[in-house]
Amino acid sequence: MNHLNRVILESLRKSLGFFFIRILILSLVLSFLGCKKEAQKPLGLFGKTMGTTYTIRYFPEDLKGGKGPQEVKVLIDDLLKKINEEMSTYIPNSELSLINSSNKFETWHNLSPRLFKVLKEAKGIYQMTDGAFDVTVGPLVNLWGFGPKGERKVPSKQALKKVRKSVGYHHVQMKDSEKTLKSKEGVYIDLSAIAKGFAVDEVSSLLTRLGFKDHMVEIGGEIKTSGNKRGQLWRLAISNPSAIGQSIHKVIGVKSLSMATSGNYRNYFTSKGKFFSHTIDPKTGYPVKHRLVSVTVFDSFSCMKADALATALMVMGHKKGVQFAEKHGLLAYFIAAPENETDNGKRGALVKKASTQLKLLLSDYFN
Repeated sequence: MNHLNRVILESLRKSLGFFFIRILILSLVLSFLGCKKEAQKPLGLFGKTMGTTYTIRYFPEDLKGGKGPQEVKVLIDDLLKKINEEMSTYIPNSELSLINSSNKFETWHNLSPRLFKVLKEAKGIYQMTDGAFDVTVGPLVNLWGFGPKGERKVPSKQALKKVRKSVGYHHVQMKDSEKTLKSKEGVYIDLSAIAKGFAVDEVSSLLTRLGFKDHMVEIGGEIKTSGNKRGQLWRLAISNPSAIGQSIHKVIGVKSLSMATSGNYRNYFTSKGKFFSHTIDPKTGYPVKHRLVSVTVFDSFSCMKADALATALMVMGHKKGVQFAEKHGLLAYFIAAPENETDNGKRGALVKKASTQLKLLLSDYFN
């Protein structure tokens, strides 16, 4: 082999060696990225509570040597069980059920810290919304047949008049310093429009205390996100208001934010050609009759507040609801029927409206 051939072969050997080294390095990098991508996938926990389901996503590697998924789930289930035992109206011996069953004596009841917190928030939003949000509206809901065992029909005016006498959160008195409550005879408190949001907040706080600062908690459609999804945004979906099936209207990306939606497009009945929504106006005693189909409220801190305000805006309707959201700087998104369409049982081209503050916060999705 002459000198020229030896030079060529040596050069080729070095080039191939460098090429294989680059391949090896690239393989290692891809392997690392693959592992990193896998590590970025949040762990999911699922269960049942409050007559619905929950979904929780978090990153277990946040806390090395900490509690495993099963231990975390046990803690979450235990917390939700305690909240149910305090606030459920479906559990006969829950704290709230016992208060409802004994309120005819107008006695003062000592409240557990969590129940006191929710009832105090409910009172504040009742006053803020001029009674549009009212946790004593339950008897009217039942009267129209939207309770667990009710017959859906239009009640008599006499029955409405009788029930309305015990509806109104102004019939409930609270002593903040003593954490006590008493109410007028016949008052029935139902926290279904605020308790799920509160439970979301509590589970989120639990995960944060355990060291899982980046997480998402969802209970029955009420959602709270914390931190981020390993450098990415959490993806939340707003549903299309449709009585048939489920579809997504809009998907948004967020970091730490709470979201709650209220709508009247699935739970209703018709009588003599008229549409009656399950959303009852506490002031009139009748189901709401307006253009608003659904409203989604966001809040930077409290899912409990978003939950209650979504119900309040649903009661107010499109025009008053939008005005209220603007006045109070709420993050709200309204979906309504066209102006000439007042019968909520029929749907045309829907009208969408985002509040000013929502546009400012999430300008990439609402304009």
